[in-house]
Amino acid sequence: MSEDDGERAGRRDDAVRAAVEQGLLGPDAPIVGLLDVAGIRASAAELRRAFESVAAPGTAILHAFAVKANPLVPVVRLLAGDGLGAEVASAGELALARAAGVPAERIVFDAPAKTAAELREALALGVAVNADNPQELRRLDALVSAGTTASPPLGIRVNPQIGAGTIGATSTATATSKFGVGLRDEGGREWVVRAFAERPWLTRLHAHTGSQGISLSLLARGVAETYALAEEINARVGRRQVDTLDIGGGLSVNFASEATEPTFARYARLLAEEVPGLFDGRYGLVTEFGRSLLARHGTVVARVEYAKSSGGRRIAVTHAGVQVAPRTVYVPGAWPLRIAAYDAKGRPKEGAPVVQDVAGPACFAGDLLAEERLLPPLEQGDLAAALDTGAYYFGSHYSYNSLARPGVYGFVPDGDGGVTFAVVREPQTVAEVVAESGGAHADALTTLHATGRR
Repeated sequence: MSEDDGERAGRRDDAVRAAVEQGLLGPDAPIVGLLDVAGIRASAAELRRAFESVAAPGTAILHAFAVKANPLVPVVRLLAGDGLGAEVASAGELALARAAGVPAERIVFDAPAKTAAELREALALGVAVNADNPQELRRLDALVSAGTTASPPLGIRVNPQIGAGTIGATSTATATSKFGVGLRDEGGREWVVRAFAERPWLTRLHAHTGSQGISLSLLARGVAETYALAEEINARVGRRQVDTLDIGGGLSVNFASEATEPTFARYARLLAEEVPGLFDGRYGLVTEFGRSLLARHGTVVARVEYAKSSGGRRIAVTHAGVQVAPRTVYVPGAWPLRIAAYDAKGRPKEGAPVVQDVAGPACFAGDLLAEERLLPPLEQGDLAAALDTGAYYFGSHYSYNSLARPGVYGFVPDGDGGVTFAVVREPQTVAEVVAESGGAHADALTTLHATGRR
C-alpha cells in the first residue's frame, strides 16, 4: 500500500470515529455516507497531472467528470473548482451541473435517448453535444439550420465494436451495444465519414469502450480506433475538421484492496505509447472519468441493529443494503465490496475474524452486503462500513421497502487531530418518503370515476 493509500485509510478511520462522536451516527441515525474531500481533490490533481505529463504543451484537455457517478451538486462544484468539467447523460444531470456552476463550455451532453427539447436546450446554452445515431443527427441538422444554437461543439459518438470486458453490463463497445454508430456494421464507418464531410459544423468524435471490468489494453484499443477514424475523416475532407477527440472514461477500480491500481498515470503513459498522435497537440482531448475519481473516497457506514445466528452462521443485520448498494446485492460476483468493522465508538474492531454475513434492512433474503465474510465478530451497536462506495452508491438509491436515502457528509481533517464535516445531502425524512410516494394525492384513485358512453 502506498503512503497515499495508507493516509486515505487513516482519514477514513478518523472520520468514522468523529461521525459517532458528533452524532452523525448512532441509534437514531443508523446509516450515513461519508466523502473524503482531500482524497477527491487529490484524485482530480492526479488525473490532470497524468495527462499533462504526456501531452504536448498547449494541448487543450477537458476532464469532464461523469456526473452519473456521484450526482450530488456539492461534489460536482468541488471538482469544477479544481478545474474539471461535467459529462451529463440526462436533462437532470445537465441541471445538476448548471446548479453546481459548471460553465456551459465545460459541459458535454452524452445520452442515447435525448429528446428534441433537450437538444434544443443544450444548444441554446452552448453545451457540447455528441449525437448518438443518425436520427439524432437529423434533429441536430434541423436545429442548426434553424439557427437555434449558440454554436457549441457538436460531434458523433461511434462504437468501435472491439468486444467486452469482464462485466457485460458495463461494456459499451460490443457488437450490439446500444451506444453510438457501429463502425463495423455494414456501411457504418462510411456513413460517419460522409456525415462529417456533409456537415462542416461537426468537429468532435466520441467513443467510450466501457468502464469497470475493461482492461487498459482494451481501453487503449478503443481510443486508437477513434483516433484512426479522425485521421481518416480529416484526410477525406482535406482539412482538420475533427479537432477534438472525446475518449470517454472507463478506468477500473481495484475493489479488492486499498491499493490504487491501475492509476491515471499508467493509463496516460499507455495511451502515449499506443496512440502517440493523440498527444502531439493536433487534437483537443475530452475525458469522462467518474468511478475512478470518486469510488475510493466514499464510505457507507451502517449500525448493526441486531447480531444473530442462523444455521451456525453469524449474521449482522445492518441498515445498509439494497437501497444503497443494488449492484452489489443483485450481482455480488461483479460488484463485491470490502467491509470494515468498527465498534460502537467508531474505532476499528479488533478480535479474531469469524465467518459472517453482513445483511441489509430490506425484506428479502438476498439483501446481503457481504456473504461468508471473515470479519471481527460484529455485535449489536457496532458499525459495518462498505468501502470504496464514493461512486454510484450515493446516487443509485433504490426505494425498495420505502427505505429513506441516507445523509451524506463531506469531511476534512481539522488540523488538530479532529474532523470537520459539511452536509452534502440531508438525510431523507419519512415525511419526504410519503410525499415522494404520492402522499398529496391519497384520494386520487378512490375519487376517480369512469365517464362517457357505455
